Amino acid sequence: MVDETRKKAEKICKALIREYGDEVSERKLPPIDELVMTILSQHTNDVNMFRAFESLKATYSTWDEVLAAPQDELANSIRSSGMYNLKAKRIQATLREIQERVGKLDLSLLEKMEIPQAKEWLTSLHGVGPKTAAIVLLFSFGLPVLPVDTHVWRVTKRLGIIDETVSREKAHDLLEHIMPRTCISSLNKNLVQHGREVCKAQNPRCDKCFLSILCLYYSEVDRT
Repeated sequence: MVDETRKKAEKICKALIREYGDEVSERKLPPIDELVMTILSQHTNDVNMFRAFESLKATYSTWDEVLAAPQDELANSIRSSGMYNLKAKRIQATLREIQERVGKLDLSLLEKMEIPQAKEWLTSLHGVGPKTAAIVLLFSFGLPVLPVDTHVWRVTKRLGIIDETVSREKAHDLLEHIMPRTCISSLNKNLVQHGREVCKAQNPRCDKCFLSILCLYYSEVDRT
């Protein structure tokens, strides 16, 4: 069964690359920038996230200044992201923890770690889960990991790559184990694009989907 799922995963990967390409996102920020941006992205859209991040960077020259800033001032600078008081608190708590553990606000030590060790280090930070850790490792260090957001989670469950009962947290390790290493780096971008444009949460466009022949959801839906 595992071998069959891997064969299916390989076909899906190849089809996604044919349709969307095999490039990773052009975004390549320093790891602390990526970490903070991911905190800002929670419960908001990309437009508001980027607006808040640009405002934060325009207000403070360094992450040391962000850490030392009054929390209400920091919150005001990221107001467009929503839940700004909570996010300001989380950002400063995360920065403080990095400062205490590393001695400075720098995450370059992750580059010398094996992927499992780097994931463990990041997720041991308060409030950093598997998705945030994977985002930092993929976008900042170019490592072959798969951030599982709501689109990746939904699409891979519908395709039948992971079981319907698998949690988003557990999906990270499962999918990285199942999906071919040759496509893992571009997989987040491709699955997110597919989830937004075709395999939507409501009213998926199955009739337009080039993966329908491989899709468990499509095969089980009553279309009569």
